[in-house]
Amino acid sequence: MPPETPVHLHLDPLGGVAGDMFVAALVHGWPELEIAVLGQLRRSGLPERHRIELRGDRRGGIFGLRFVLVVEKATASGTLREILERIAGSAMDEAVKRRASAIYRRLGEAEAAVHGVPPETVHFHEIADWDSYADIVAAASAIEALGRVTWSVGPLPLGSGTVRTLHGELPVPAPATARLLRGFPVRDDGLPGERVTPTGAAILAELAPATRPPSRPLRLLAAGHGLGARELPGKPNVLRMLVMGEVETAEGDRNAGERVAVLRFEVDDQTAEDLALGLARVRSLRGVLDVCQWSVVGKAGRLAAAVQILCDPATSEAVAEACLTETTTLGVRIETVERRVLPRETVVIEAEGRTVRVKRAQRPDGTRTAKAELADVGAAGSDAAARGRLRREAEARALGEPAEGP
Repeated sequence: MPPETPVHLHLDPLGGVAGDMFVAALVHGWPELEIAVLGQLRRSGLPERHRIELRGDRRGGIFGLRFVLVVEKATASGTLREILERIAGSAMDEAVKRRASAIYRRLGEAEAAVHGVPPETVHFHEIADWDSYADIVAAASAIEALGRVTWSVGPLPLGSGTVRTLHGELPVPAPATARLLRGFPVRDDGLPGERVTPTGAAILAELAPATRPPSRPLRLLAAGHGLGARELPGKPNVLRMLVMGEVETAEGDRNAGERVAVLRFEVDDQTAEDLALGLARVRSLRGVLDVCQWSVVGKAGRLAAAVQILCDPATSEAVAEACLTETTTLGVRIETVERRVLPRETVVIEAEGRTVRVKRAQRPDGTRTAKAELADVGAAGSDAAARGRLRREAEARALGEPAEGP
C-alpha cells in the first residue's frame, strides 16, 4: 500500500476500460486491496468451483495484472431483479451490496432504454454471467475499501466494428454502452474492436469521474496497470491507474492555500420550492463544499436568485451538469481560484447530557475558536437559555476552557 492515504485516482484508458481491467489496475497499484476484494468475493455467492486469479502478464511490453475468473461450466444469466436478489441475499458488507447493486441498476436502466422494457425485466445474457458478476462485485469492493477519494478519467477510445451478442451483431460501442458513456470525452485512435465494455461503462458512470485530475498540486504515490484479454496492434491494451495523495506542507504553511472551483449562475424562471429541491440534490454531490444563493435584480427588472457553488475542481464538470439538470439555468460559469483555509477539525463533545459536534479552528495568530453545530444545539428544545448553556459548554470543552456563566 502507498505510505500515504490516496485522495485522488486518475484512470488513463490507453487500451480501454473493462470491469476486469479496472479491478486489476486498482490491485496492481495498491496491492493491499486484494484482501478486501477476495474477501468480499468469497461472501458474494460465487460458486466455490470457480476460481479467482490475479495473473502477472505483459501487454505491449508493459507489465501489469489480469483479473481472471476461471469458470468450470455454465453461466448465471438472469434478469436484473434476480441478480439484485442474489446480491441482497449474499453475506457481503452492506456498503458493497449497495455499490454493486447501483452498478447493476445503471446497466439495467441503460439496457431497458435500448430495448424499451422495464429495467427489472431486462435479461442481461452476457452481462449476467459469473465472470461479469465477479468483475462488478470486485469493483464495488475496491471502491468501498478506498473510501472517500475523487476520480478522473482521460478520453475514452471509441473502438469500431461490431461485437457479437445473443441479440446478434451490434455496433461498437454497444448501444447500452454508448448510453452509459453520454457526457464522457471520447476519441478515435484508429484501432478496431470493443474498447469499453458495458461493465466498464457502468463502473465509470457510477464513479462520475472528472475529465482531468485536480489542478492543485498532488503527490504521485503509485501506478497500477490493468491488462485486457487481447493484444492491440501497436498499442498496449492497458488501463493505467495513478494514485495521488496530498502534498505535505510545513506546519506554518497549513493554511497557505488550495484550489477550489467556483460555479455561478442566475435563475429567474424557477419557483423557490423547486429551486430549493434542485440545489439540495446538488449539495449532496461528491466534491461539493458549499452552496449558497441570494436575491438579485436581473434583466428586465425581474427578481432572480443568484447561486454560487464551491466544489473540488476535479468534480466541477459533474457538478455543472447537475446544475443544468436540476435548475432552469441555461449556463454555468466555472472558474478555479485559490483560497486560504484554516486548519480545522470537527470534534464530538458531551455537554449538558447531550452529544454536540463542534468545529474547532486555529487562527494565524495561534488562537483557537470553536463553533457548535446549530442542529445539535437546537435538539436541546425550545428553551433559549438551555440552548445557550449547551452551546457555551460544548464550545468551551472543545477548547479545553471553563464554560462561561449563564
